Amino acid sequence: MSEETRPAAEVGDRSAARRRDRDRPLTQEEVLRRNSVERLKVEKHPYDVLNDIPRFMEMPYEAIPEEDILRLQWYGLYHDKPKVGYFMMRVKIPNGTLTPEQLRVIGKISQRYGENSGELTTRQDIQIHFIRIASLPAIFEELAAVGLTTAGGCGDNLRNITGCPVAGIDAEQLFDPQPTIREMAAFFSGNREYGNLPRKHKYTVSACPYHCNAPEIHDIALVGTRQDGQDGYAFWIGGGLSSVPRIGKNLGVFVPVDQAMEVARGLTDVWKSDLRYRISRAKARFKFMVDDDGPEAIREKLETHLGRKLEDLQENPQPIGRTDHMGIHRQTGAGADDARELHYIGFPVFPGLMTGEQMCQVADLLGDEGEFRITREQNFILSHVPKAEIDRVVQAVAEIGFPLTVNKVRGTSIGCTGDPMCNFAVGPTKTKLVELVTQMEARFGEQISDLRVYLDGCPHACGQHWVGDLGFQGTTRNSETGKITSYDIIVRGKLGPEAQIGRPLLRRIASTEVNGYAERLVEAWVQGRGHGEGLPEFYRRHSDEEVQAIAAGAPLGAA
Repeated sequence: MSEETRPAAEVGDRSAARRRDRDRPLTQEEVLRRNSVERLKVEKHPYDVLNDIPRFMEMPYEAIPEEDILRLQWYGLYHDKPKVGYFMMRVKIPNGTLTPEQLRVIGKISQRYGENSGELTTRQDIQIHFIRIASLPAIFEELAAVGLTTAGGCGDNLRNITGCPVAGIDAEQLFDPQPTIREMAAFFSGNREYGNLPRKHKYTVSACPYHCNAPEIHDIALVGTRQDGQDGYAFWIGGGLSSVPRIGKNLGVFVPVDQAMEVARGLTDVWKSDLRYRISRAKARFKFMVDDDGPEAIREKLETHLGRKLEDLQENPQPIGRTDHMGIHRQTGAGADDARELHYIGFPVFPGLMTGEQMCQVADLLGDEGEFRITREQNFILSHVPKAEIDRVVQAVAEIGFPLTVNKVRGTSIGCTGDPMCNFAVGPTKTKLVELVTQMEARFGEQISDLRVYLDGCPHACGQHWVGDLGFQGTTRNSETGKITSYDIIVRGKLGPEAQIGRPLLRRIASTEVNGYAERLVEAWVQGRGHGEGLPEFYRRHSDEEVQAIAAGAPLGAA
């Protein structure tokens, strides 16, 4: 019997029991008894696994304790697939900004230790595959020499702090949030106190008027705004994706720039000290605390923790549109006087892959002031390009493998690491994304230049499939010959003023059929959309049954 068909009294009793269980006092002993990862962190702080690496280097890979393999995540390391001793290594890059020297070092590490692999991530990191434990001491030394680290790249800590990739150089920004990001990154990076959070925790900080950094889907988002002539941040809390997606909620406070660090840290302290969110890994994210308590109660707890009241937010900031920051743009900020006329140029990277050799080649193009900046949609931006050098740089980057003159859909589409490298993925991701986009590009051309196709290989949603115009999540289905690779197709997802988690209306579509389903969905939108109407809005005004019928081949009018 489902809960919908149970007697109301029985349902009420169950709900009350759940509330009592949620609200009853917990002890550290109970947490350690019920949660093996919490025990693991108490028995040996994961950051201390660094001291064991020389010992691991002398051991057969299979002999390394599994709990220490897990602790290696705190240094940005995950098993590559298959589990035969290779690792993916994630380099943390606050706000995705690198100097030419830093980019070159990562490129050389990729070539020397990582079989020339590399990928740009949705959290503005760079990941390298095929890393051996024996290479780690040399890699960590080379990264540290240029001010980089992998500490906190994975594991139960504050992940890489993201933001607008053109912070500090874009004419439309409200103010420069980079000092806030630098302050936070310096404090949290490798910080033992914040290396034992209930689960991973994600900040984003930006004053981009387009909200290009997706503040809606972060645990804590600092959204730049102005109030009574003062620069500061609205705080959005409780966003996140994975298998239980949430759009963040407005905390209702205005925080001046110089108080941002204190308030963000205070929110994290309130969450990490609550044992309710350490008892179960499945319910350990900050979004569940926001679900349980609501923004108003979270604010009360925060103000109690800080010992003072916070200023009310007068108006919740909303994006003025959408942008991917691709193409050529006049630069503002330090060094960008009229005589020099500097520009930044955004280059699509499809599907987010970049070899170590290409990293070194791009680094060689940048001048002393130039920077390499990674975007949320897995592209890169080169800054401080003099006007006279634009054509030369664009041509050189095209020769390296990243032409500027391609359909925009190549820059607005995302594919997670996925198969064959990720142990969680159940189907191809980047190769499937290329297949889908290439087919639709050939059919519809510039009509789909603003389409956002986000594809994941599993429910973890690293590729953010819940908020793409068209989202795809890898899964499997049974057939007469056994399990076959399939995809759920998600529609109606969107970021922005009408942000919404998408709906998986088409389930377990075989990989051999999914391209046709996607093409029919796009065709109906292209033929039937109103002026400026995006695919999410188009399918919001169609019923679930109509969407399913269109995807299956029914004409738009008949559906």
